[in-house]
Amino acid sequence: MTLTARLVQRRLADPPYLAFPLVVDPPGGGGPRLADRAAHVRAQIEQVLFTLARERPHRPEFGAGAKALLFEPNASPLWQVTQRRLSSALAEALKGEVDPKSLVVEVGLDEVDEGAPPPDASRLVIRVSYALAAVNQREQARFRL
Repeated sequence: MTLTARLVQRRLADPPYLAFPLVVDPPGGGGPRLADRAAHVRAQIEQVLFTLARERPHRPEFGAGAKALLFEPNASPLWQVTQRRLSSALAEALKGEVDPKSLVVEVGLDEVDEGAPPPDASRLVIRVSYALAAVNQREQARFRL
């Protein structure tokens, strides 16, 4: 691989994105903090997950509203609805960043780890697996509600 090809591949892997939440360093500190592609996509997933529908005035369709699920019964019907809602919201929000065929959303209870206490039945766990489109790098994000 030539030097130019390696530089292009590195630029695709780590373009500068603004970090989420936005943090501006004090004067002389270098300006706003930046994030790499993987951190940027994970932050986008978090925004979609925790933004309620119609919360953003200029993008009323944005968000999956996971915060609204906190008082729902934690059972299979909720998991199925949440999985479909999240899959469609994430596919729309992550266009161009994530390979759409690689996007997998799993919703359910905590898994039992060996030697760990039993999972909390009141906790909803959301796992999102995906591949970054430009570099075909597999990533996974896990959220507990």
